[in-house]
Amino acid sequence: MSQALWHPYAQMQTQPAALKVIGGSGARFTLESGEQLLDATCSWWCMIHGYGHPRLVTAIKQQADSLCHVMLGGLTHDAADQLSAALVRITPPGLNHVFFSDSGSVGMEVAMKMAVQYQVQRGRPGKHRMLSLMKAYHGDTAGCMAVCDPDEGMHSLFSGFLPKHLFAPAPTTAFDAPREAVEADIQGLREMLEAHHHEIAALLMEPLLQAAGGLNMTSPHYVKAARALCDEFGVLLIFDEVATGFGRTGKMFAAEHAGVTPDIMVLSKGLTGGYLGHAATLATDSVYSAFLSDDPNRAFMHGPTFMGNPLACRVALESLAVFEEEDYLGKIAALNAILRQELAEDADLKAHPAVEDVRVLGATAVIEVHDAASLEGVQDFARSRGVWLRSFGRWLYTMPAYVTLDEEMRQITSTMKDWFLNASPAPALGD
Repeated sequence: MSQALWHPYAQMQTQPAALKVIGGSGARFTLESGEQLLDATCSWWCMIHGYGHPRLVTAIKQQADSLCHVMLGGLTHDAADQLSAALVRITPPGLNHVFFSDSGSVGMEVAMKMAVQYQVQRGRPGKHRMLSLMKAYHGDTAGCMAVCDPDEGMHSLFSGFLPKHLFAPAPTTAFDAPREAVEADIQGLREMLEAHHHEIAALLMEPLLQAAGGLNMTSPHYVKAARALCDEFGVLLIFDEVATGFGRTGKMFAAEHAGVTPDIMVLSKGLTGGYLGHAATLATDSVYSAFLSDDPNRAFMHGPTFMGNPLACRVALESLAVFEEEDYLGKIAALNAILRQELAEDADLKAHPAVEDVRVLGATAVIEVHDAASLEGVQDFARSRGVWLRSFGRWLYTMPAYVTLDEEMRQITSTMKDWFLNASPAPALGD
């Protein structure tokens, strides 16, 4: 295995050779051997239109013919202007201002800096810490690592390097739990805000679905209560919709399930359909107005080189057009129905001794096991069934592309179930 290319989250001394992908179409990608694999994770949850979508490919080519990149410092271009207007149109009402960057992690860094500078410029410089949730994951940059779960998250190695923030208990009630069942979760959040609101700039939250922290699915009642508590204690509410945005939870944005608007929202992954790296941090008029002044030092002090990249903006516009014109929310509802029927309602799977929980939300499903050892070998097993599954920790999950056909979705779910119910040793697979 070549050591020139350093792979993510991989022990390079022992990891098997990475599979080389040469192309793809729809929900499948093709290896150099000619083998095709059905991608159950849509490349870390971003390739919502699948591979080789002709409209997205054409949009990039056409934009490249006119303008590949230009700085947004003192300049603009049509694609950035049009995408910012489109995002204001489709996001929860009141998010009227868009700041672009180049990845979800950077978009979250932007949100946190925005919140701290907002508090300073509103005369509250002591409010400079973040309140996050346990089991949260917000990215791999330094600022983001500091607001990921400090105990069970992947960044404990860096604890001595990171700034110290505050953490509220992770909500424990299910998505469909009644309001009264959520009271204990809400009280835990209230207690943190009561004790520390004087030093908290913002509450960060992955609404409804904590993705890389264990695919925890929580109640809209909790999200709605968080909005009310932030208003009560003078704390900004930041929604990290990098993973949940663009339909993953069954609505365009997870915030819509609770009917609330955060002060700041971060989008990435599905923003461009996964075809180019890009992110957007949206803010309300109230946040934006804190930066308006005759004093140049009150301007927002951030500026990624590739923010508003024309190629990324243009493909994001086309991605949104495809999403709306082809009723992707309807496609997601159909995928959800299959996931529920094949996984969440399968009594044998739920009763399996290795399985702790099976849960589904929108176009996301996860089988949580008691012991990560139960999933050793599952990737090779799935590949022998023509499916690309990549478990992590105690979670075997699927976040499929929205173009995944019904029979393909059932191929994914049957592979996941058969690992527990009908697995035999997977054959040895070549590189």
